[in-house]
Amino acid sequence: MAALFYHLMKSGVEDTLAMLLEKSLERGWRVAVRAPDAARLAALDQALWMRGTDSFLPHGMAGGPHDALQPVLLTTGAAVNGAACLMTLDGAEVSAPEALALERVCILFDGRDDAGLALARDQWRGLTAAGVAAQYWSEESGRWALKTERK
Repeated sequence: MAALFYHLMKSGVEDTLAMLLEKSLERGWRVAVRAPDAARLAALDQALWMRGTDSFLPHGMAGGPHDALQPVLLTTGAAVNGAACLMTLDGAEVSAPEALALERVCILFDGRDDAGLALARDQWRGLTAAGVAAQYWSEESGRWALKTERK
């Protein structure tokens, strides 16, 4: 289990999320994407559908009759699709017990937003203090690079 923190400096959340979702699905993982509000998820849902036919990402919004079957479930709450990976946006919460029960947690945050950066730092401190292994990735140079790691 590991929590990977993605400090976005150049890419948009939707592009980075799509790349991470593709990699997770290639591994055979189900994924839950958590954001703090439904409006954000609705916008994300539209962005994922509009990516084009060559990059289809199967997903659904929580609250439907087939939530448990979704390979990617967009939610403000619990991962009810048997997710091995949880991706959080916009400071959505993830607890240490929840993180420890998953294969991977990805926390995406906008490095140009001071409040989001401060919240990600708090999440790093809280999760690592609880024994969750963590990696901090930054794209400051234009390419993703591992900046620090806690095991």
